[in-house]
Amino acid sequence: MPDLPTPKDAAEAALFSECWDAVLSYADLCTSGSTAANHLAREAFALGIREARAAEDGTRHTAGRRASRLPRIPLLLTAVRTTAAAWEARGQGHRLDPDLRLWLNSDKAARYTGPPLRRPVALRGLRDMQEPDASLLWLAEVEALPLRAVARRQGLDPAAAMEELNQVRGLFRDRCHRNHLDTPMDAECRSYVRLLDAVTRSPVAETPEDLSRHLATCVECAEAAACLRLHGGGLPAALAQGVIGWGGLAYLERRRRAAEVRMSAGGPPAPDQDAEWGDPAADKTRTLRNGLLVAAVLVSALALAVSLMPFGESDDSAQGGLPADSTPVAGPGNPSGPSLVPDTSPSSTGKHTGADTRSGAPKPSLGGTPSATSRTDPEPQGTSSPTARTTACEVAYDLVNQWPDGFQATVTVTTAEPLDSWRVAWSFRDGQRVDQMWDASVAQDGSRVTATAADYNKHVPADGTLSFGFLASWQNKNTAPYGFSLNGAACTPS
Repeated sequence: MPDLPTPKDAAEAALFSECWDAVLSYADLCTSGSTAANHLAREAFALGIREARAAEDGTRHTAGRRASRLPRIPLLLTAVRTTAAAWEARGQGHRLDPDLRLWLNSDKAARYTGPPLRRPVALRGLRDMQEPDASLLWLAEVEALPLRAVARRQGLDPAAAMEELNQVRGLFRDRCHRNHLDTPMDAECRSYVRLLDAVTRSPVAETPEDLSRHLATCVECAEAAACLRLHGGGLPAALAQGVIGWGGLAYLERRRRAAEVRMSAGGPPAPDQDAEWGDPAADKTRTLRNGLLVAAVLVSALALAVSLMPFGESDDSAQGGLPADSTPVAGPGNPSGPSLVPDTSPSSTGKHTGADTRSGAPKPSLGGTPSATSRTDPEPQGTSSPTARTTACEVAYDLVNQWPDGFQATVTVTTAEPLDSWRVAWSFRDGQRVDQMWDASVAQDGSRVTATAADYNKHVPADGTLSFGFLASWQNKNTAPYGFSLNGAACTPS
């Protein structure tokens, strides 16, 4: 196997550690076995580091604006793709994934190495950004790192990191729009350029039917639309597919899982994670959290018993002796969307959790109202008992991970009726703030949060489910949200 390059200093050594994990993850996708994956990763890593150092040396010795180049991690990932193509060319293709071999010998692969103006818009847009901005965007969107960790790596003020990220997203959109205009295109594509720009700027604008048909048949315009539409949660996929190419979505999913594992209790720390993860005080804190599991189980059982009593509406559970804001953050069930880390809960049913596990206690009051003080009609119209009640939608709130000042959660809604679009809303009790959301666009007004469907998942069949996930911050307490609704109609907990 080829030797890995030697770091020039401590800073580069830390960067190598961070990048190697990403390179090996993608190389594993590209190969047919662990030995081949390690070999491909080492060869690609050496190639990518040589290219990066050569580009840096050229910048130092050349006056004026730097030549466009990718930040370190995506540059190394493209080196994996380049090395895989070299293996295929010299008769070592049997060591690669069969689907990758088909892709390497297709016109799709040629787009990434052909004429620059024909390459994917995301690749060109990212290359045209200053490297610190491009790195910030990649780490936050594709590597799925917590924004606090990204800010620390980039030397940013954590309090201003979200604003900085939003500015960088806008800059990326501007670069992609400019590159889309520069792309050689036929008259039909050119006629939709201005309309595409206008539609993708607004989170509420409907895509005209003729433009929708065009995007379904034109690869270049569809790629541009994914890069220009910053709302809706599609930006990470647009970046991963546009820069990496084959296996981009699978790589994106792997990085999300890796980030979740690092944030979960007992998971391996990231190379630059806070010292608290490795010091005795932090270990003691995590032990204490795990010790609270027993208490969480007892409280959860009581909460479930109260919620099943035939009181009528869910706000009765708060009046029956268990304060609504004292229930642990809940959300049992199978993960959806990017939340695919295996369940590490000690309970065999996956229904109970501590602060650092992926599921929690059943929650009363998910479908309740924020401030109900009296109960004049505890049952829905036309029903005689709670057991006879039917609902239009059911919701499951899953706390996937939690750390000292943030958490990750998913929301899954089952709808009895077919939907052409959807809007899910809920309220937080403790001032939690949503920082990032995928598979939906987010708006928050005080404690009330609204998640709106993306274009690709807005249609839901009858008895179907919709799901999305988000990262949020919290202080002091992080109790479960309440008052879930789908398109304005209240939902009950599933």
